[in-house]
Amino acid sequence: MNFKKYIFPAFLGLMIVSCGENKNEGAYSDADKETASEELNQFFASEYQKEIEESPEIQTRRGMKTNYGKWDDYSNLKYSEDLEQAKKRLDYLDKVDTAALDEDTKLSYALYRRQVKNEIDDYKYRFYSYPIEQMHGLHAELPAFLINMHRIDSVPDARAYIKRLVGLEKVMDDIIEQLQIREQNGIIPPKFVFDRTLDASRNLIKGKPFTNSAESSTLMQDFTSKIEKLDISEEERTALIGEAETALVDHVQPAYEKLIEFQENQQQRATEEAGVWKFPKGEEFYNNALQRVTTTNLTAGEIHEIGLNEVARIHGEMEKIMEEVGFEGSLEDFFEFMKNDKQFYYENTEEGKAAYLKKAKDIINNMKDMLPELFNTQPEADIVVKAVEPFREKSAGKAFYQQPAIDGSRPGTYYANLYDMAAMPKYEMEALAYHEGIPGHHMQIAIAQELDSIPEFRKFSFFTAYVEGWGLYSEYIPKEIGFYEDPYSDFGRLAMELWRSCRLVVDTGIHAKKWTRQEGIDYYKENTPAAESACVKMVERHIVMPGQATAYKIGMNKILDLREKAKEQLGEQFDIREFHDVVLTDGALPLTILESKVDSWVNSKKE
Repeated sequence: MNFKKYIFPAFLGLMIVSCGENKNEGAYSDADKETASEELNQFFASEYQKEIEESPEIQTRRGMKTNYGKWDDYSNLKYSEDLEQAKKRLDYLDKVDTAALDEDTKLSYALYRRQVKNEIDDYKYRFYSYPIEQMHGLHAELPAFLINMHRIDSVPDARAYIKRLVGLEKVMDDIIEQLQIREQNGIIPPKFVFDRTLDASRNLIKGKPFTNSAESSTLMQDFTSKIEKLDISEEERTALIGEAETALVDHVQPAYEKLIEFQENQQQRATEEAGVWKFPKGEEFYNNALQRVTTTNLTAGEIHEIGLNEVARIHGEMEKIMEEVGFEGSLEDFFEFMKNDKQFYYENTEEGKAAYLKKAKDIINNMKDMLPELFNTQPEADIVVKAVEPFREKSAGKAFYQQPAIDGSRPGTYYANLYDMAAMPKYEMEALAYHEGIPGHHMQIAIAQELDSIPEFRKFSFFTAYVEGWGLYSEYIPKEIGFYEDPYSDFGRLAMELWRSCRLVVDTGIHAKKWTRQEGIDYYKENTPAAESACVKMVERHIVMPGQATAYKIGMNKILDLREKAKEQLGEQFDIREFHDVVLTDGALPLTILESKVDSWVNSKKE
């Protein structure tokens, strides 16, 4: 699409300085600033619209049904196209006179320019990732997209679903080509990853119509259950099922068979080396990843030390709970007690899993009643609780959040992974629900999506340290208003914070200090009460998502530090609800910009 189409003639007015030099703010009247800010916001809107138009998957996630039978472009050529687009955007932004903008638009400018500049700077790392991995690999994410995002409300919707089944073959061909390029550049996942991804890939082509089985395959079952709700004749329903079966056998099955064959072949060349230090310029890549994820300049060594200090502090708080409940023995003994005593776990049965989900819903509903004490602003979107689907529960994370559709057609979803009930103790249920649901990700993400005061691109920005820092901070807030009455539940809160602190140690250990996968697992087992399966899964997550897991604790610490600083300076003027408005009502922000925003709020309150 022609970039110039989105440069409206008005953009060439007040904001653009021919020599590229900015004037003083005093040179512009309020009317000038209003005009210039409106022009730049039009630019943001048009560029964001372009992003949507280029992504059928974003359209579907937004509840739209345009390009409903298409997938995004997964060819490696898309990287260079995006780079050229980013360069043109940066060239335009560099000619903007920021003195001509109002304060809100200045913030949008800073965020958008940062985003574009990072995209350009990170182009050299475009192949430094694993498209097929056990956490968010495309082999599982694309079927999950069909299941969770592709609604079938009509026959055309059903045919669009079938068209996407057919299109999976081209997508997988493109992904395999990307994997080949990565291998040529020395980027191959460690050996263990293949066991996880091969298992999930094979699961997708089990059952009818792939095999003569009594059970339908995952996608066949999803399609059938959705069209059964349509008000159509039995003849039309049978015809649609037949078309879906043909698409699955003729296109989905060969697509996954080719992917499986490639993975089996590449696995033979994979090594046990876990960290990205093994990549060409791996140290440089990891330092860059830490900067992007934390939105700070903290080094791997500094993050490692923060983690060690936090682990020691939390161990001390846990020992106080041991005394409170009258437990005799060491902290390690207490961990073993919490891991193994049956009172802390639901049965690994359908009844046990149903009981877990019911309790999780109760926790969410109880917290809803208390939100007015903490927040002036609340989201309109509702939240539901679901178990992770069977086809991906073995490899998926412990819990996660799926944002609502912006048009209100789909609520936010807190997913709990009930594959291994030994990894989902009762004493962690409160903290998990607060993090993924409310006042955690649902509050932050749904509020951002519903803001009318910011450009669209900011509603969906994702700065990991901010988003996950808020989630971890949200595990702590309920304690301040009387939740976690059960000391074991409060221990669970600490266990979750301890878990995130260990992440700082292990992520940097693996990627900067050349720890092995087993060394990482052993650190978690020795320092947390988590089940071994959870320790294994977390270390394997560190390995395929370098740096990502450091964001939680770095973000939480920053939010808490900013809150305490504001409390000190404002005294009785401090209002937790106003503070949360400051944090939440501009969308996700880099931590450095969040700090400036809180400082400005404090100064305005003083005045």
